[in-house]
Amino acid sequence: MTADLRARIGACRAALATAPGDSAALAGLFGALDALGEPGTPAEAVARSAFGEALRRQGRAAEAEAHHRAALSWLPDFGGNHFNLGLTLQALGRTADAADAYGEAARLMPRFAPAPCNQGVLLRALGRREAAEAALRRAVALDPTLVPGWLNLGAVVQGLGRETAAAGCYRNALALRPDLAEAHANLGLAVKEDGRVVDSLPAFERALALGLPDAGGVLAQLVQQMRHLGRWDGLAERSTQLTALVRGGGTRQVHPWIFLGEGAGPAAELDCARRYADWRTQGIAAMPVRRAAGPHGRLRVGYLSADYHEHATAALIAELIERHDRNRVEVIGYSYGPDDGGPMRRRLTAAFDGFVNLAALSHAEAAARIRADRVDILVDLKGYTQHARPEIAAHRPAPVQVQWLGYPGTMGAGFIDYVIGDPLVTPFDHQPFYAERIVQLPLCYQPNDRSRPIGPPPSRAACGLPERGMVFCCFNAAYKITPALFDLWCRLLRAVPDGVLWLLDSHPESSANLRREAARRGVVEDRLVFAPRRPPAEHLARYRLADLFLDTTPVGAHTTASDALWAGLPVLTVPGEGFASRVGASLLRAAGLPELAVRSLADYEATALRLAGDPDGLAKLKARLAAERGRAPLFDTDRFARALERAYATMWDIHTVGKPPRPFFVPDEG
Repeated sequence: MTADLRARIGACRAALATAPGDSAALAGLFGALDALGEPGTPAEAVARSAFGEALRRQGRAAEAEAHHRAALSWLPDFGGNHFNLGLTLQALGRTADAADAYGEAARLMPRFAPAPCNQGVLLRALGRREAAEAALRRAVALDPTLVPGWLNLGAVVQGLGRETAAAGCYRNALALRPDLAEAHANLGLAVKEDGRVVDSLPAFERALALGLPDAGGVLAQLVQQMRHLGRWDGLAERSTQLTALVRGGGTRQVHPWIFLGEGAGPAAELDCARRYADWRTQGIAAMPVRRAAGPHGRLRVGYLSADYHEHATAALIAELIERHDRNRVEVIGYSYGPDDGGPMRRRLTAAFDGFVNLAALSHAEAAARIRADRVDILVDLKGYTQHARPEIAAHRPAPVQVQWLGYPGTMGAGFIDYVIGDPLVTPFDHQPFYAERIVQLPLCYQPNDRSRPIGPPPSRAACGLPERGMVFCCFNAAYKITPALFDLWCRLLRAVPDGVLWLLDSHPESSANLRREAARRGVVEDRLVFAPRRPPAEHLARYRLADLFLDTTPVGAHTTASDALWAGLPVLTVPGEGFASRVGASLLRAAGLPELAVRSLADYEATALRLAGDPDGLAKLKARLAAERGRAPLFDTDRFARALERAYATMWDIHTVGKPPRPFFVPDEG
C-alpha cells in the first residue's frame, strides 16, 4: 500500500512538472501525501493553498478549508496561506477566525496591504472598532490607492463619532473612484451626522443616480433629510418610491425608524423591520439560552442604551430607576453612548445598582459582559433609534430580552421576546404585526419624572409671540410635519385671524421653507413663530404661554407630548394605525384628557377650531391638567414601577416553566 502511494506521488509530481495547474494531479498528490501522513515540499504547500482557493471560488469552501489547513501544517510561516485561509473562513461566515487569519497574514507579509484591509473590515463587523481602525490605517498607509481601505476606514471612524474624519476618508475613495455609489452614499451619511444636513442631499442623490445593489437605505435617508429640511418638492414621489420598494420586498436596508414616517401601516412596517434585522445582524450566532436553575431571588434586569445623558429617554426613566423596588429587582445600566459628565449622567449612574460602560467593547464582548453578569431580563431601550446597537442583543446574552420605550414599533427580530406597550399603543389585535409578544401595561407604556423642574414663564414678547391671540404650538421635530398636516394647520390660521403657530426651530432652512409654504397657502409668514432650543427647565416653561399643542401624524409626539402635559398644556392628537401615531392618545388617557384624542383629521381640525373660539373651555382643560397632575397615572412613577415589575415577573415565570413567550396584560393594582 505504501509503495502504491509513493508511486502515485511520483506520478503526480511528474505530471505537475509538465502541467503545474493539473487539478487531477494536484488532488492525487495531496490525497496520497495525506494518506501517508507526510508533508509536501514548500512549493507544494503553496500550490495546495492555491488549490484550496480555487475550490473556494467554486463555492466549495468546506473542502477549501481542509486544504488550507494542510498547507499551513506544511508551511506555517507563509503569509499567503493564511490570507487564503482568511478568505475561506470569511466565506464560511466565521468572521472572528477569518480576522485572525488575516492578522497573521499581515504579520508575515508586512508590505501586503490587502491583509490588514480585510482584517480591518472583519474587525469592524465584530464591533472591535479601535482594532479595526488600526488595521485599516496600516492598509491605506501601505497602499493609498486601496479604495476598500478608505471606505471601511471611513465607516469605522464614523462609528467612533468622528464624522469629519470619516468624510475625508470617503472623499479619498471618491478621488480614486468618482463613480463609486457606495462612497457617495457613505459621504452623505457622514456629513448628515456631522450636522450638515443640506450637504448630505447631493451625495445621496448622486449615489442613487449611479445605482446601488440595494438602494433602499440611501433612498430612505434622502427622504428623511428632505423632511428635516422641509423640502417638499419631489418628496411625495420619493416617498411613493420608498414605500413601493419595501412592499415589493426589494430592499433590506431601509431604516425602520425612517419608514415609520411613511404611515404605510403595521404590516409593511413589520416587513421592513424583519428584513432590516436580518441584514443588520447577519452572521451573528446567538449564545445558548441560559435557563434558571432552582429557586430564584430578585430579578436582575439590565437596561441597555446609548442615551444615559441629557436625552429624552433619560428624562423619562430617571425617576423610574430610582423608584424600582429593590426587593423585587436589581437594575444594571449598560451604556454604549457618550458620557457628557452632566447632571443626568451622574443621576443615572447613582440610581442604578450597577452601571457598566460598554462603549469600547465589541458587540460580542458587550454581550459576553452582560452574560457574565447573569442578567435575567435585558431591556433594549434603543430599538432602531439613533446610535442603536441591536447586534448586542442579537447575541442573546440574557434568557429574556425585551424592547421598550425608545422605538415605537416592532423590531422584527427573533432575538427580542417582548415589546412593552399598553392597550392603546399595542392592542392585542395588532399582535400579527409584531415579531415580539405584546405586553400591555395597564395604563400607559411611558414613565415620567416628577422631579423635572419648570422654570419661570418668559413673557410672550420675549418669545416673539403676540400679547393676545390664540397660540397653537407644536414643538415636534420638523421631519414629523407632513405637507397634508401643514395644509390643515394653515386652514386653522386662516380661520383664526389672531392666531399664530409656534414651532421648534429645528434647522434654519426648515424654518425658512415652512414660512414659504405658509405664504403659498395664504398665511402671512410672520404668523409662524420659531422657538430656539433651550435647556429643559426653560423649554418646559415656554409651554405655559401656549394655548393648545397640535400633535403630528403618522409619527406623533412622544416625550414632547409628556413635556407639554407636565407643563399644563393640552395636547390634541389623532391616533393612526401604528404605535408611533398612538402615543399621544395613550398619554392623554393617562393624564385624564382622553377626549382630546379624536377619531379623524376632520375631527382634529374641528376640535382645534372650536377650542380656538372657546377660551373658557381651554382654561377648563388647563385647570383639569393642573388639578390632576399630582395624581394622574401618567405622572405616578411608583404605580408605574410596580406594574413594570409585575410585567418582568410574569416574563420570568413564563421562562422558568419552559414555555415560549406569550402576550399578556398586566392588571392595575392602583
